Amino acid sequence: MTHKLKLATTSLAGCFGCHMSFLDMDERLVELLEHIEFDRSPFTDIKQVGPCDIGLVEGGVCNAENVHVLRAFRTQCRILVAVGACAINGGVPAMRNHYSLQECLEEVYLKGAGLENPHIPNDPELPLLLDKVYPVSEVVKIDYFLPGCPPSGDIFYNFLKDLIRGKVPRVSKDELRYD
Repeated sequence: MTHKLKLATTSLAGCFGCHMSFLDMDERLVELLEHIEFDRSPFTDIKQVGPCDIGLVEGGVCNAENVHVLRAFRTQCRILVAVGACAINGGVPAMRNHYSLQECLEEVYLKGAGLENPHIPNDPELPLLLDKVYPVSEVVKIDYFLPGCPPSGDIFYNFLKDLIRGKVPRVSKDELRYD
């Protein structure tokens, strides 16, 4: 039996669309399972990532919990891939970067329509929000970037096949989509 690569995934501030697109590899996932095994991912109930060959991270970094998860993920992954627009440049969540954090909190929790007893939550159980949404590369070293919103199942498949073969993955401009 050949050595299987360990692959893990995590999602930070985003819509989970990249994970859904990952599933769009459909039956090709079975083929990949001949070469990889999953650690933390939507396919497992593993809460903490162990040592892995490949880590896929989607979503930007918007709170202290995201920072903690991302840094822990980086320490466990030999190769870390930023997946999708949110991980690469903050994506839609980074639209809040045009306003101060205080302005955002006031708009949502104090000025929103239909609010009863408006107040900004300050429960210590809530993750501390950062001043803005950051791309993952501003928090940890990223080895590869897999662009798209989201990248298609085909792009995921080809990218992972290249990594499995020990090749440098390439994504052509023709394959990219942002829809």
